[in-house]
Amino acid sequence: MGNASVVEQLGQKGVDIEAMVEQVIGQPESIAALVEAIQTEKSTAKYAYEKVLRLVSEREPELIYPWFEVFVTLLDCDNSFLKWGAIMTVANLVAADAENKFELILRKHYAPIKGPVMITAANIIGSSVRITQARPDLTQRIAREILKVERAKYEKHGAVSPECRNVAIGQVIEAFDQFFDGIEDQSTVRKFVKRQLKNTRKPVVRKAEKFLSRHVN
Repeated sequence: MGNASVVEQLGQKGVDIEAMVEQVIGQPESIAALVEAIQTEKSTAKYAYEKVLRLVSEREPELIYPWFEVFVTLLDCDNSFLKWGAIMTVANLVAADAENKFELILRKHYAPIKGPVMITAANIIGSSVRITQARPDLTQRIAREILKVERAKYEKHGAVSPECRNVAIGQVIEAFDQFFDGIEDQSTVRKFVKRQLKNTRKPVVRKAEKFLSRHVN
């Protein structure tokens, strides 16, 4: 099928996303049309386009990498769902980033850690594990960026929410647990985690205890 048919199929209700992912991987010439559509489509079909492109980037990042800049632009998108998808797609593309483009936008990528949207920060934190796997040399810089969560100000119903920050802190601990061995300044990370033993959110305390039991001095 041609490019247009892929876009049309994804615009249909109840489309099999998994089947479409396989189809796009098998027909990479359809990607250009999907990338164009995700930027111009006004209907809810754009969410199907985004999901397929994100899943393709997860499995075959080199197929999506030529459009790296498009997804970087979507990091500033007013549509939260497209922004969150772009965060994960950009992280996936680091594995194919032979031109080291991600390093140039690293600070931009991590800027939302400081707030005000906790879900945006959570997507960045969660996708950091994949980035450190692809670029171990960036692990220390990434650790430094996500440590900013402790001073973050996330909003809920228009007001700053310390509880949202605690949730994000818990996610940071989980991320550190997965790439702690690659962090140069492990002492700073341990101190951060130790401070969470006094966190008011009990699940965060438990995560801190588990982390410290696994990563002793």
